[in-house]
Amino acid sequence: MKAPRNRADRASQAGADARSRRRRQRGFTLIELLVVMVIIGLLGALVGPRLFRNVGRSKITAAKAQIAMFQSALGQYKLEVGVFPSNEEGLQALRARPASADYWDGPYLQKEIPLDPWNNEYFYRFPGEYGDQPDIISYGADGREGGEDENADVLSWR
Repeated sequence: MKAPRNRADRASQAGADARSRRRRQRGFTLIELLVVMVIIGLLGALVGPRLFRNVGRSKITAAKAQIAMFQSALGQYKLEVGVFPSNEEGLQALRARPASADYWDGPYLQKEIPLDPWNNEYFYRFPGEYGDQPDIISYGADGREGGEDENADVLSWR
C-alpha cells in the first residue's frame, strides 16, 4: 500500500484504521450473551439428569462386583478351612485369621474389606437364608433395608 501523500489523505487513512480496529475489537452484545447462556442452561437441564442417573447405576454395578469378589474369596476360604466364616467372624475372616480356622491360608483379599459404594458396611450372614452360601447385602444409598432405584438393596443371591 502506498503512503498517503498529503495531510488529508493521512487523516482519512487514520480514520479508516480506527474504524477497522473498532470493528475488530467490538465484543458480544448483551442479547448475544443471554442467548448463549439460555442455550447452555437448556443443554444442562436436558443432559444433567441423564448423567446423574448413570452415576447411580454405576454404584449399583460396583456393589455387585464387590459382592462377587467376596463370594469368590469366601469360596476359596471354605475350600481351605472347610466352613464359611461365622456371623461373628464375618468378612474380616478373609483378611485376618479367626481363632476357629485351623487351615486358614489367607489373606483371601489383597486389600482391606471395602465399604459399599455409599460408604456403608456390607452385611454378612451365615448360614444364609437363600441357599448354602452366605448372604452378603448392601442396603443401598439410604443404608436401610428395602427401597427402590439407588436405595434398593444389592443382594448376593440375585
